[in-house]
Amino acid sequence: MKYLMPVLFSLAFAGSAQAFPVTVDNCGEQLTFDKSPERLVVHDINMSEMAFALGLQDKMVGVTGISGWYKTSPEFEIKRGDIPELAPKYPTVETLVAAAPDAFLAGWYYGMKPGGDVTPDTLAAHGIKTLILSESCIHLNKSQPPASMDLLYKDVLRLGTVFGKTAEAEALVEGWKTQLADITAKIGDAKGTRVFLFDSGEDKPFTAGKYAIINAMIEAAGGVNVTGDMETSWGRSSWEAVAAANPQFLILLDYQQGTGAQGLLDWLRTHPAMKETDAVKAGRFVALRYEELTPGPANIAAIAKIAEAMNPKAF
Repeated sequence: MKYLMPVLFSLAFAGSAQAFPVTVDNCGEQLTFDKSPERLVVHDINMSEMAFALGLQDKMVGVTGISGWYKTSPEFEIKRGDIPELAPKYPTVETLVAAAPDAFLAGWYYGMKPGGDVTPDTLAAHGIKTLILSESCIHLNKSQPPASMDLLYKDVLRLGTVFGKTAEAEALVEGWKTQLADITAKIGDAKGTRVFLFDSGEDKPFTAGKYAIINAMIEAAGGVNVTGDMETSWGRSSWEAVAAANPQFLILLDYQQGTGAQGLLDWLRTHPAMKETDAVKAGRFVALRYEELTPGPANIAAIAKIAEAMNPKAF
C-alpha cells in the first residue's frame, strides 16, 4: 500500500471565518495573534512542507535554509512556485527584516540558535512573531517529554489556528492518525528490531536521541532506536556504543551533499567495529531524506517506508 500525504479536502470547509485574536502555545509560552499573518517566512524544507500542506503559499514571502543543505523533489518545487529563497542556510535579522514578514516559522537549530542573532526576542523588536517548532523546544526546556508524533500534530494544528485553517489542519491530522493505525495493524507483533540512524560523522556518529521525532517514528515502525537513551534530539554518540548495541537495521540519510545513503553504508563496511554488526553485514537499510525524518507531512509515509523495509512480509 502506498502512504501518501492525505488528501482529505473533500470536506466542505464552510462556515464563518475563524475568530481572532487567537492564542497558541509556543514552547511553553503563550503567543497571541490579533489577526492572521499576511506575510510569512518559513525556515527549512520540513516546515515549508507544513505550510504547503495547509495551502499557505499565498501568505509566504520567503523561505530560508533549503538550497544550502538539501535535495528538493520536483513536487516540492512545484508547491514552492515563485516563493523566493531569502538565504540558503541560516538567515540574518537583516535578511528577515528586509522581507517585512509579520511571522517567522522556525526552530532552535532550525534557523535559530539560543543566544544567537536571530531569536524570537530579536525579531519581536521588528514586529515579527516567531512560531517555534515544537520538537526544538528541548534546547531551551529540558523538562520536555520524549518525542512523540504529537509534535507533528500539534504544530500543524497550531498553524491551522493561526492562519484560519483549523478544519484543514484537523483533516490532515486525522488522516495521518488513520494511516498510522493501519501501519501499526500491519506490523502486529513484528516489533523490537534494533535500529541505528546514521546522519554523518567519522570520529563520532551524529545521530538521533530520545527528543527527535525520528525516535518516535522508529518506534511507530516497530523498531527500537539504539541511541534512544541520548538526552538530546540530535547529537553525537560513540562507535563503540553503537557497535555494542549490534543494530539489525540502518536508517541512512540521503542528503544533497556527500555520497548519499549508499556512500554511508560503504563507509560503515570499512569501520572495524560497525562492519561486524548484523545490519551492516546484511546491508539492511532504508534511505530517508531530511524532510522525512524531521517534523513534517512526510513523516507518516516515512514510517511506512521504515516498517516495510524492516518487515516486508507484513506489507
